[in-house]
Amino acid sequence: MGRAGLTVERVTVAGAELADEVGFEQVTMSQVARRLGVKDASLYGHVRSLEDLRGRIALLAADEKTILIAEATAGRAGRDALVAFADAWREYAHRHPGRYAATQAPVRIDPVLAGQAPGPRRAVELTYGVLRGYGLAEPDLTDAVRLLRSTFHGFVALEAAGGFGHERSPQHSWVRALDALHALLEHWPPSREGDSA
Repeated sequence: MGRAGLTVERVTVAGAELADEVGFEQVTMSQVARRLGVKDASLYGHVRSLEDLRGRIALLAADEKTILIAEATAGRAGRDALVAFADAWREYAHRHPGRYAATQAPVRIDPVLAGQAPGPRRAVELTYGVLRGYGLAEPDLTDAVRLLRSTFHGFVALEAAGGFGHERSPQHSWVRALDALHALLEHWPPSREGDSA
C-alpha cells in the first residue's frame, strides 16, 4: 500500500515536472521520490519501474500537446489550421521541454495503458485532418504527415539547442517555413508510378 495521497497520477505529474526542469533522460525514481517527500520504495506501489514512469510521462505529454493543438485548430482549415497546429506544437515544446522530449523519445509503453490514452491517436487524427484540408489522400497523406513532423520537430530541436546563431530571428524563419509548407501542400507533387507502398 502506498503512502496516503500518493497516486499514479501524482507520481506521473511529478516526473513530468522534473523532466521539464532537468531533462527527460535525467529523471530518476530517487529524484521523483524526493520531490514528493517519500522514500523511493513508496513509488513502486504506483509505477512498476523507471521505464513505466517514463512511458506514463510520454502519454501525459502526448495528451497535453494534443489538447493544445485541438483547441488551436478548432474551426480552422487550410493555412490557418496549419499555422495554428504548428504554433501550438512549438509553444508546447518551449513551455514543456522535458515533456516534449518524452513525446519524441523511443519509450516502451505498456500496450494496455497506451490503448487507453487518447493523445497519440487523437494527434494522428488532427494531423490527417489538417492535411485533408489540402485535398491529400494516401499515400501522400502519410508522406505529408512525416514532412510536417520532421519540419516541426527539427526546428524546435535546433532552436532548443541554440542551433540558430544567425542574427535573423528564428520567429521570422518559422513564419517563412510555414509559408513554404503551405505553398508545398497546395501544390503537392503527383505520386510517381509504383509509389503506392
